Amino acid sequence: MSSTTPPRAAAPRVAPADRGATRIADRVIAKIAAQAAREALAAPPDRAAAPHATVTVHHDIARVRVSLELDYPSDLAAQCAAVRRQVALRIEECAEMSVPEVDIDIEHLHSSHARPAAGRDRRLR
Repeated sequence: MSSTTPPRAAAPRVAPADRGATRIADRVIAKIAAQAAREALAAPPDRAAAPHATVTVHHDIARVRVSLELDYPSDLAAQCAAVRRQVALRIEECAEMSVPEVDIDIEHLHSSHARPAAGRDRRLR
């Protein structure tokens, strides 16, 4: 007598959207936001502190706060608007999240007139 195994029932097909979820950590979105702010300012990395971002994600909505150091005198409103646009665009492109608001904190203003000459030491003696 030969032993035959009954055919297996085919597993039901599950739609890709129903298989699970991908979650992107808040710190990853914050890094995307900081890089986007750097791109928007187009400043050389050695001139000022790099932008810093904090992010709160709820479902597919990211609320972003970016801290910047900017040169003065300059058009601060235009620079902040450029940062807001670039941050929202990059997060929407890279993480497919909605970004309803990008808050900007200007931590420091650097006077372009008081910048030390190259190689000059500004220590107080």
